[in-house]
This record gives sequence, C-alpha cells and structure tokens, in this order.
Amino acid sequence: MAEELLRKYTLRKTNCRLEVLTLLLQNKHALAHSEIEKQLENRFDRVTIYRTLHAFEEKGLAHSINDVSGAMKYALCQDACKEHEHQDNHIHFNCTSCGQTFCLNEVLVPAPTLPEGYKVHSINFSAQGLCVSCQEVT
Repeated sequence: MAEELLRKYTLRKTNCRLEVLTLLLQNKHALAHSEIEKQLENRFDRVTIYRTLHAFEEKGLAHSINDVSGAMKYALCQDACKEHEHQDNHIHFNCTSCGQTFCLNEVLVPAPTLPEGYKVHSINFSAQGLCVSCQEVT
C-alpha cells in the first residue's frame, strides 16, 4: 500500500518515506514528528524525517495539524488533496485524556466569507473532548 501511494503521488521510494508512510497508514490518529522518530527507533535522523513529512505535505499526501499543545502533528490527506492544494478543511479532534489528535474528515468546516483583500490558505478548527476509546474507559 505504501509503495502504491508513493507512486501515485510521484514520490521517490526511499526507506524513510516507506516507513513513515506505513506508520501514518497504521495509525488512526495524527502523529507528531517526535512520535514518528521514536517509533522508528532513531533509524533516520530528525532532518530526514522532517524532509519526508514536508515532501508528503507538498504533494498532498499528508497535512499538518497544530494541536492544542502547540505540537505539529501529521495525518494522511483524503483523496481530494492535490499537490500544493490541500482540501483538509475538516475538524481535528483533540482528546483531553489520551492526548491524541484525530481527523474528523466527515465534519467539514465551511469556507468563511472574508472582506475583500483577504485570501484563505488554510482553515484550522479543532474540538476538544474525549475520544471513543477514552469514553469506553470511563
């Protein structure tokens, strides 16, 4: 699956790209750079992982999310995203118990009507509460 996605988004196949993409595919929540680095057991240096994530963002394969803690997290985009043109205007949900950030792709954020002269590049909307897993525990 990871190799197919790299081909689809015309990204060169490298070990780092394959492993980072596999992690993003395996997780239902967004991952911080530090989480990715830890899960890959420091097999790749910090800069290589950063460049990999940046390449994924540029091609429309992944998008970044600023979560409530200020950490930048990454999640796979839906099929609608294109190179340099993300269509990820959905709600991001931050669980106050486990700290995970989830993309709620089915809950879209409407485009705002802005005064003349303003141009929207991205919309960030997040909700906080308990995720499904944490609700089951309580």
